[in-house]
Amino acid sequence: MSGPCCKVGAVVERYDLTVAPSSADSVDDYLAARWTGEGSFGAVGYRQLAEWLNKRLLRKVYVEHDRHPTETRIDAEYATLTGDDEFRRAELVDDLDRDGIDGEAIRDAFVSRSTMARHLGGCLGVEKGRPDAGPDSTWELDRLEYGRRQFGESVEAAVSSLAAKGRLPGGRAAEIELPVMLACPTCATRVPLATALRRGYICREHLGRPDDA
Repeated sequence: MSGPCCKVGAVVERYDLTVAPSSADSVDDYLAARWTGEGSFGAVGYRQLAEWLNKRLLRKVYVEHDRHPTETRIDAEYATLTGDDEFRRAELVDDLDRDGIDGEAIRDAFVSRSTMARHLGGCLGVEKGRPDAGPDSTWELDRLEYGRRQFGESVEAAVSSLAAKGRLPGGRAAEIELPVMLACPTCATRVPLATALRRGYICREHLGRPDDA
């Protein structure tokens, strides 16, 4: 019998993670549906899915050890376990130990954004398809937002790694802002995508319609 496909599969198997029957048939089905935005789900990125799985794991362990898994507690203690404050994390790990929970083992079991990305694309073979184009289609905007979000997650992962190495203290708390900019190849005009869409052109002089003059 073959083993788990990757760390995500191993975590789901080891901790016997499940989803509500009304959500999906399995954790993999749920992850795929949330990433692609199928059915009634809104599409989310790798970071959100990794966080969902990690909190699901944390909640399962808390229930098994009678540590009341309120949503507020899960959110707060997950933030502490994954944050940069080593003193607060050590305090929480000691507190978890008193409840019979190995906090460091839990941290090691948490999956990253990149691990989630590999699981969805490599293990599950899930892809986000492009809708059929039409005069009223907005797939272009959806694809731009998807690309911006993916790039943002890559930048966030790099900043988080630099923070962990001590090269960028407090980096994990920083908000990543990545506006899409469009530049005219002829002159120095640069505008945000949202501005270009609102006014209907990037550069009136070089890239505008004839009737814009």
